[in-house]
Amino acid sequence: MDSSTALLVGDLAGVAVFAASGGSAAVGKRLDLFGVVFVGFVAALGGGILRDLVINQVPPLAFADWRYPATAVTASLAVFWLHPHLDRLRRTVLSLDAAGLGLFTVTSTLKALDADVPPVGACLLGMLTGIGGGLVRDLLLNEIPVVLRREIYAVASLLGAIAVALLVGTGHANVATLTGAALLVFVVRITALYRHWSAPRPRPGAGATHPGPHPPPPTP
Repeated sequence: MDSSTALLVGDLAGVAVFAASGGSAAVGKRLDLFGVVFVGFVAALGGGILRDLVINQVPPLAFADWRYPATAVTASLAVFWLHPHLDRLRRTVLSLDAAGLGLFTVTSTLKALDADVPPVGACLLGMLTGIGGGLVRDLLLNEIPVVLRREIYAVASLLGAIAVALLVGTGHANVATLTGAALLVFVVRITALYRHWSAPRPRPGAGATHPGPHPPPPTP
């Protein structure tokens, strides 16, 4: 398998798992068939559209290559029809989301580097593409996006993007090592979920140390 074929396979795999993640979340919200497919479609392709626009690949692959929307729709439909057989839907969503995060991070960082984006920018673009699908999915379903919660999410993606940039920069990028970078993102994300790793949050009452002006006394 040459590098371009491997990149396409990885990209389509990312589309499929993010579509399944979005579709599963939509099923959990009891949306109808159209709603499940729409959420899965947008969750799967939103990050890739952003990536393609930034690297000036116009029109984006989501619109230029029929395999991308076909993969997203097929995965969403599969989840809609098979969801009674998926135990613990929330766990399924989280696992698929972690897999999509890893795949999209790796393929998008590679595409950015191939488009001559500097390594730092390529890492940021890989992270933004990776978290974009989950962000859009959560907003559509009226949830606080995962990336804005305490959970380790964007950090896992950024670690994978840095690993890809280092592999490419040192000439060690191949199917096996890049798969390892995607697995790194997946493992960090899943481990963070099960071990309850989280980013720091403001301490309760931290904003009360500098109170504003006192309100005027009530009028008798």
